[in-house]
Amino acid sequence: MSTYNKMLRVRLKDKHSKGLVGKSNSVNYVWNYINELSTKSIRDRGIFLSGYDLQKYTVGVAKELGITSQTVQMIGHEYATRRKQFKKSKLKWRVSRGSRRSLGWIPFSGQAIQLINGQVRFNKTFYSIIDTYGLSKYKIKSGSFSEDSRGRWYLNVCVEVEAVKGMGTGSVGIDLGCKEAATDSNGDVVVGREYRKLEKKLATAQRARNKRQVKTIHAKIKNRRADTLHKYSRKLVNENAAIFVGNVSSSKLVKTNMAKSVLDAGWSSLKVMLKYKSDNACTHFEEINESYTTQICSCCGENPDSSPKGRKDLNKRDWVCSLCGAEHDRDVNAAINIRGRGLASLCGESPGFNHGE
Repeated sequence: MSTYNKMLRVRLKDKHSKGLVGKSNSVNYVWNYINELSTKSIRDRGIFLSGYDLQKYTVGVAKELGITSQTVQMIGHEYATRRKQFKKSKLKWRVSRGSRRSLGWIPFSGQAIQLINGQVRFNKTFYSIIDTYGLSKYKIKSGSFSEDSRGRWYLNVCVEVEAVKGMGTGSVGIDLGCKEAATDSNGDVVVGREYRKLEKKLATAQRARNKRQVKTIHAKIKNRRADTLHKYSRKLVNENAAIFVGNVSSSKLVKTNMAKSVLDAGWSSLKVMLKYKSDNACTHFEEINESYTTQICSCCGENPDSSPKGRKDLNKRDWVCSLCGAEHDRDVNAAINIRGRGLASLCGESPGFNHGE
């Protein structure tokens, strides 16, 4: 039976917040020291220090700062990983005070944490958790304590679970959009627009300078969006053996005047959910070139003059093919074309772009 790594997140009781903030400040101190040390090494000697190299410079600091040596080691490895990921010689400082304070973060290895009678023992301290997963059933590989924007703390642990092959037999194409966050070839729609729904309430709280309410509203928007996308992605993975999604780039569109709608849709989050859930269920997942999928008729495969063209026809949601007479919903038609191209790609066939030229 194949296995995969899964991240579980459980809430800690609020009474532990003050102690965890103190430890996270120690983590920030180590991070900033490593950041300065690594930057000087690159500037003066042209040497990029690895996570193992950084351990030599932080020996004995854990006891002075009141954190574990495993935490100090993991800070170094995390720093080296992020430096490589973002391709930078220097990362941002972690701030411990003021309005720009960094959210708390305390990494640990699996050996540094114990589950005893429903509590977590870390660094000689017991922490009460709201255990909704039954963590005692899992072997913890690594993890961290993290703080959200409202000052709530969570325990995040990486565990190994057995993969369960999905029972779905169908295939589906997904067209991502702004009016509807996602529309699939079966006609199902994710409306999204959670930010828009609470935008007026958020604006009122911002004008009143009620920072606590502003954070609460933002958290509600984030949770609603995540809940909707999780339910939708789970449904697709359960029902299908192959999932194809358009390769629209949110990173490019957020630089346009459509940024608010693009970010509200949560395309990137949906793609990530579909990817890891498909991998865990042995379901095929692929991003497909969506060029002209809106314009091409999914019935006759032609690009008629009556199909929506470019930005001037963005408000054209329904149209009739002038060649075969088929009636189309703009997004469903695109999703069907994406599914067709995906299946053709699986069979090793040409996707058959028809630009109508």
